Amino acid sequence: MKRFIEFLKTAWLELKKVTWPGRKQILASTVVVIVVGFFLMLYIGLLDFALAKAVKFIFR
Repeated sequence: MKRFIEFLKTAWLELKKVTWPGRKQILASTVVVIVVGFFLMLYIGLLDFALAKAVKFIFR
């Protein structure tokens, strides 16, 4: 049990050293993730549609 408590103390001290992002940085990162995700979804969707049409054309 003593080692576990020592581990928690050490982990807490390490967490105090972390530089956490600010509100603006979190918001900017979130927007980037959403925009990139949207464009990736659009690209994969169009690619899937085109490949499905090509397969139907070939095998009909």
